[in-house]
Amino acid sequence: MKSKAKELDVDFIGGQDPMSQEEEKAISEFIKGQKLSVQKRTARVNKTQESQK
Repeated sequence: MKSKAKELDVDFIGGQDPMSQEEEKAISEFIKGQKLSVQKRTARVNKTQESQK
């Protein structure tokens, strides 16, 4: 069976320079948003499951 994805032979992604403060802040904000999204989704699922009991 063939592999659908090609494996890339790289050591790193992006430039070799360290991230700037702006880049670090943008990534941090994105991760916080993702966590909130997951928490809201799980809270909604839990609430629905409780009402079905």
